Amino acid sequence: MKKIILIIFILGCINKSTEEFSKSGSLSEKTDIIIQANNRFCLKFYSELKNRERGNIFFSPYSISMAFVMLYEGSKGKTSGEIKSVFHFPENDRIRRKGFSELYKHLNKKDAKYEFRTANALWVQREYKLLKNYTDVIKTYYGGEVLNVDFVNKTEKARKTINKWVEEKTNGKIKDLLPQGSLTPASRLVITNAVYFKGIWIKQFNKKKTFEEDFIVNEKKIVKVPMMRIMGKEAKFNYTETENLQILELLYEGEELSMLILLPRSYDLKPLENLLTLENINKWRRELKKQRVNVFIPKFTLNTKYVLNDVFKKMGIRASFSSHADFSGITGAKDLFISSAIHQAFIDINEEGTEAAAATGVTMQVTFAPRYKIFRANHPFIFIIQERNTGNILFMGRVVDPSR
Repeated sequence: MKKIILIIFILGCINKSTEEFSKSGSLSEKTDIIIQANNRFCLKFYSELKNRERGNIFFSPYSISMAFVMLYEGSKGKTSGEIKSVFHFPENDRIRRKGFSELYKHLNKKDAKYEFRTANALWVQREYKLLKNYTDVIKTYYGGEVLNVDFVNKTEKARKTINKWVEEKTNGKIKDLLPQGSLTPASRLVITNAVYFKGIWIKQFNKKKTFEEDFIVNEKKIVKVPMMRIMGKEAKFNYTETENLQILELLYEGEELSMLILLPRSYDLKPLENLLTLENINKWRRELKKQRVNVFIPKFTLNTKYVLNDVFKKMGIRASFSSHADFSGITGAKDLFISSAIHQAFIDINEEGTEAAAATGVTMQVTFAPRYKIFRANHPFIFIIQERNTGNILFMGRVVDPSR
């Protein structure tokens, strides 16, 4: 079977810590706390996925965190504690809400040279009452719409309505987030988040120089992939290396976002995956220096979809998926539990830049050595897209086989 290993993060500034950035006045300390929580969840979630998935991985930790923080706002007791433990949400309401609110506005700014949009919505059964305090929090701090549908009498129509909203918010990249059967007449609430990103490389790859090359999946398998390249005097990038690893940064227009590619010296990703900590990632970023590097990157597209129920149960969120769930902060009663949590993501890496999208849906129902350095990514590698000024991880994945 063909494989790709791809890891995508949107991280912080290469030469400035998020703490330093917060002090500059652009983002507050509250937002930095949210960013660090999101990044910790990202690596924890990736660690769980890599043990379950043999091939490609791609997801948006920001999308999942955003959906679940809206859920967390209505949780109580053990249910609340389990969600907080996995996502590292601040217990202090003011810090959590102000931090997410500022980050939401920052990411949706209109003056950026890249496109980044995120949207939230609560889909509620007609005449099913949510607490006003809860919906006010969602609207005020998370920019969430509260929309009515009819799960009871028009279940399929409700599903299509929600899927259409997701598709529109992700520029048509995420389709059919909620599969048939994911909603029932017992459904009462669906929480959705959608994320869309499009960035153009500062140094674009010339399409005429993209040629097929071998990509080494493992010791038994080699596949042909379209390999993009930048060589010669124009090939100057932020780069560093260790004995077992090469790290390359590709900037997007505006220089606020970039992609970091983590390329091990061999096709075995396990040693690198074992080193994936926030401390190591920040260390590698600090060591990047602009230098001449001939770059070869495969052109590829990934589509992934995960039902998160079992993953989150393994990570420690159990009560939320059972009749013991306590989301009384949403309705005033302990009558809701999560029936399914679904995450879907898309990314396209090409000569011009990167387009990525992701969506998360939580459905709830009632209880019933050459002259110049050469960077040739012709075997499994990890890459990171980063918002250079915040350190916030918005996407993460791994590439094992770019031909899939």
